[in-house]
Amino acid sequence: MNKTVGIIGLGIMGSAIAPNLIERGWRVIGFDIDAARRAELSKAGVIIAADATQVARDTPIIMTSLPTPAAVMDVAQTIANSGQPPRIVVELSTLALADKLRFEAILNKAGHIALDCPLSGTGAQAKLRDLVVYASGDSRAIAQCTGLFADFAKQSADLGAFGNGSRMKFVANHLVAIHNVATAEAMVLAERAGLDPKMVVDLVGPGAGGSRMFQMRAPMMVEGVYEPATMKVSTWKKDMAIIAQFADDVGCETPMFTLTQPVYTQAMAMGLGDQDTASVFEVLKKTIITDPKSGAGQ
Repeated sequence: MNKTVGIIGLGIMGSAIAPNLIERGWRVIGFDIDAARRAELSKAGVIIAADATQVARDTPIIMTSLPTPAAVMDVAQTIANSGQPPRIVVELSTLALADKLRFEAILNKAGHIALDCPLSGTGAQAKLRDLVVYASGDSRAIAQCTGLFADFAKQSADLGAFGNGSRMKFVANHLVAIHNVATAEAMVLAERAGLDPKMVVDLVGPGAGGSRMFQMRAPMMVEGVYEPATMKVSTWKKDMAIIAQFADDVGCETPMFTLTQPVYTQAMAMGLGDQDTASVFEVLKKTIITDPKSGAGQ
C-alpha cells in the first residue's frame, strides 16, 4: 500500500488528523491557504505543498476538509484541472447534498473518484482518533481507503451510494445540536440548585443521563473557557442550516432540533461565534430565569 496521502485544509480537523497519520507511518502532503496553519503543520511533520495542484500531483488519495462550499468547489476544480491520472478524493466536510453532488460531478468528469465521507466527532476527538467515518460512494475506492481511515478514526463504514455519508452525518449532528443545549440547560439547573458543578460532571456523565456531548462540553461549561474551539458556533450555525434544509427536503418535522436553533443564534448575537459551541451555556445562564421564591440549594 502506498502510504502517501494529501490533505487540503489544515484547519481544526485536518490539523488533528495529519499528526495521527504521520505517527502511523504515513507521508502526509498538505496545503492550506492560511500561512500560520502551514507553518504549524510543517513543524508537526507535514510536507507542505505549494498549492492544491501539487497535492493532486504527488498523492494518489487526497482528503479535503474545508469550511465553505466555495472552497470545496474551488479545490475540486483545481484537482480536475491538474492533468493527473485518476485520484481518489475523500471529501470530509459537512456540506449540503447538492454541494457534495456538484463536487462529485466536477471530479468524475475529469476521471477522478469522489467519495462523500463526513466525520462524526469534534477536533478534540480527532486528536484522540475518536472519530467515525461515514463513507459513501464507489465501494472499491472505499475499500482502498480502509487502512487510511483506520489510522485516524476508531470506526468507518461503507454506507453505499454517494451522499449517504452526508445523510448519516445530518442525523448525527441533529442529535449533537440537541444534546449540547440539553447539557447547557442541565448545568444551569445544577448551578441554580447549588450543586458542585464538578461533581455534576463526574457523576452525571457516566450515568444514564450522560451523553458524549455532556462528557465533552460540560467540563468546558464548568471552567467557562471555550477556546480553542473544537467546533465554532459560527461553523455550527452553517451545519444547522444544512440539517434544517435536509429535514425539510425529506418531509420530516424536527421539533426538538428546531427549539435549539434560537440558542445558537443568540450565541452569535453575544459575540460568541468563534467560541466553542459549549458557550451556549453562557446564553442560557442569561436567559433562564430562576424564581427567587424557589429556595434553591436549601
